Amino acid sequence: MASALEWSRIIDISPLINSKLAVFPGDVSFSEEFSMDLNKGDNLTLSAMKTTMHLGAHTDAPNHYHALGHSIEKRDLSLYLGPVQVIEVQVPRGERIQVLDLKNKEIKAPRVLFKTLSFPDPFVWNNDFVALSPELIEYLHSQSV
Repeated sequence: MASALEWSRIIDISPLINSKLAVFPGDVSFSEEFSMDLNKGDNLTLSAMKTTMHLGAHTDAPNHYHALGHSIEKRDLSLYLGPVQVIEVQVPRGERIQVLDLKNKEIKAPRVLFKTLSFPDPFVWNNDFVALSPELIEYLHSQSV
């Protein structure tokens, strides 16, 4: 595995966070409250925010989907940083990505992001986004992803 110094670049895929971003139905939308604001003549800006942890680009800690899974602070950060391969797949909305959807693409990195275009508007929640099939997860694991 390459060290942080060997990476040629880091690409931040985080979207801008604001109160208009759609969240899972029943979850907490982003809000910000200013207690002091330079723009209103205060000598500094202080603010607080309230939101779901599932806003924008994020990774789910194992305790989000498994009762015995670790929380994020117990995970090794190197699992999330480093070379990544982006694979675009065309799968109907609401379906799961299968191994066959990779069309025999060689896995070239220890991390994979799937570009699905199944969540086209970040301001409108849709339940029919594309997900990973259990078979794909097993396959990726067998490829050291």
